[in-house]
Amino acid sequence: MNWILAIVLGYALGSVPFGLLITRIAGAGDLRSIGSGNIGATNVLRTGRKGLAAATLLLDLLKGLAAVLIARHFLPDWVWLAALGAFAGHCFPVWLGFKGGKGVATTAGIALGLAWPVGLIYALTWIGLLLTVRISSVAGMTAAVAAPLAAWALGYGEAAGVLAVIAAVVLFQHRENIARLRAGTEPRIGSGKKP
Repeated sequence: MNWILAIVLGYALGSVPFGLLITRIAGAGDLRSIGSGNIGATNVLRTGRKGLAAATLLLDLLKGLAAVLIARHFLPDWVWLAALGAFAGHCFPVWLGFKGGKGVATTAGIALGLAWPVGLIYALTWIGLLLTVRISSVAGMTAAVAAPLAAWALGYGEAAGVLAVIAAVVLFQHRENIARLRAGTEPRIGSGKKP
């Protein structure tokens, strides 16, 4: 039964659509009708409300971190399932017809919870590319791929396996972005274009 509890815990935390809730409460409308229709921080930024985007990013990160830390305390044998559950909940929330975010911020929290050095590498890769390349999808995908490689290199075997699965889904979630990157039409942050 504990493995079921771990999945439910992770999924319940991960499926809270903070971006959608925050923008509605702030009077910014339905986030799903803006930009890409995604519920993540990058799309919240397209509302022009940087504070709301920052809050969404932080809360999406914290729900991934919380799922791992709570499971580690109460269900230590099933932390990996709670992590996957949180990621799945964010990307495929039942409350929104299984149409959620792309999982980049939530993965940051999961990586931090599984092994903080890996989380740090994830964050540095993500932020570094955001500041230099200024293409959100490139930063997110690269960080997601870097995480399992870093976990494996640092000896965090279980974390590496979990993060490898997550990285594969993150890449799948960004399949439209990948097509735009290949076509040279993927916008940079601040360009004002639709993602």
